[in-house]
Amino acid sequence: MQTSFNNSFDKTVQTLSRTLSEEYVLMLKTQNFHWNIEGPLFFSMHSLLGHQYKSLGEKVDSIAETIRSYGSKAPGSFRDFLKTALIDEAPSDPITPHQMIEILNKDHLALATRIKEHREEAEKTGDVHAIVIYEDLISFHEKASWMIRSHRA
Repeated sequence: MQTSFNNSFDKTVQTLSRTLSEEYVLMLKTQNFHWNIEGPLFFSMHSLLGHQYKSLGEKVDSIAETIRSYGSKAPGSFRDFLKTALIDEAPSDPITPHQMIEILNKDHLALATRIKEHREEAEKTGDVHAIVIYEDLISFHEKASWMIRSHRA
């Protein structure tokens, strides 16, 4: 049973749940590319993507724990994640390292933009905890995009 305190965070929980879903889908996509990259960019991209999917895993855990701290259940199934995420899973067909770079760059930039909108909403409600999470995610995605773009030929 939720308390009236928790009811005031329904919008925040909904937004954090969507963010969790998108971060998880991106984590899995990044891990997929980490496992399957081939060619001259293998070593540098394999290393970078390994670091990024592990960082995303920590962020996913933090978001889920925050949702739980508001007294709500965190989504935790691929069905839930895919239902609410606005980014796509990795393509099932083999793709080139350059395609991987473009896909991940686009996803990181799209997430940074959406999370900035979420941060603005959290600022309106004064939800400091959500603001801190969103600030961290924005910084991460902008840096991740830059590091991935740096591998363009």
